[in-house]
Amino acid sequence: MIFENLLVSTENGLATITINRPKKLNALNKNTIEELHNAFNKLNNDNSVKAIIITGSGEKAFVAGADISEFAHFSVEEGGRLAAKGQEMLFDFVENLTTPVIAAVNGFALGGGLELAMSCHFRIASNNAKMGLPEVSLGVIPGYGGTQRLPQLIGKGRAMELVMTAGMISAEDAKNYGLVNHVTTQEELIPLATKIASKIMRNSSVAIGAAIKAVNDNFKDGVNGFETEISEFGACFGTEDFKEGTTAFLEKRKADFPG
Repeated sequence: MIFENLLVSTENGLATITINRPKKLNALNKNTIEELHNAFNKLNNDNSVKAIIITGSGEKAFVAGADISEFAHFSVEEGGRLAAKGQEMLFDFVENLTTPVIAAVNGFALGGGLELAMSCHFRIASNNAKMGLPEVSLGVIPGYGGTQRLPQLIGKGRAMELVMTAGMISAEDAKNYGLVNHVTTQEELIPLATKIASKIMRNSSVAIGAAIKAVNDNFKDGVNGFETEISEFGACFGTEDFKEGTTAFLEKRKADFPG
C-alpha cells in the first residue's frame, strides 16, 4: 500500500501504520484521515493481519492535532459535517475494527491525535509523550469523540478538568489515570508494542474480534453488552477456532488457530 501521508508495513501478521507528516507534527488533515480509513480497512480485511500498531513519524509527535487551517473558516453546518464524517470514517471505524489496534504514542497526542489514540483498543506511550484536548482554547470542543471516550477511560471529573483547562498531562499521569497501559522509553516503544501484539496474535483472531464487539457494546446507548456477550459467546462454539482451541487444550498442545 502506497500513501502520501502514511507508511504501512506488514511482517509476520503484524501491520504498522506510521503517520508520516513530520513537518506538520503528523497533524490530521482531510487527506490523512481518508488514507487512514483506507489503510485500516484494507488491513482489517486481510486475514493474514492479526494486529495493527499505529504511531507517528519522528520523535516529537504521535499526532499533534487536526490541521486547523482546513476548517478555520467553516460555517456551523460545515463544522457539524466535519465532525460527523470524521467520526464515521476514522474514529468510530477504528474503535469497531475486529483486528486489534494498539496506539504507540511517541510524543504529543493533542486534540484529534488523542482522539485517534483513544479510538484504538488500547494505548502505550513513550515517556516524553504529552496528551490533551486543547480545543476550548480555540473556541470549539473536541469533535472526534473526545468528550465521549475520555470520560469512559479516565472518569468524568478528570475528563472535565482536562477538557476545560485545555491542559496537557504527562505519560506517567496518563498511565495513572488509566489512559495508557504502559510507559516506556522512546527507543523501546515499538518493541514493547510488538511484544504485546505478539501475545495477542497467539490467540484466536475470531474470538478477539468477538470480544472487541462485546466490550464496545457496553459503552453504546441502547445496546445491552451482556446480551452481545451471550450472543458472541454462543457464536464462538460454531467456529473452527473453537474446535482447534479446545482440542489443543485437551491434547495438551499449542493451538494453531485457522482464523
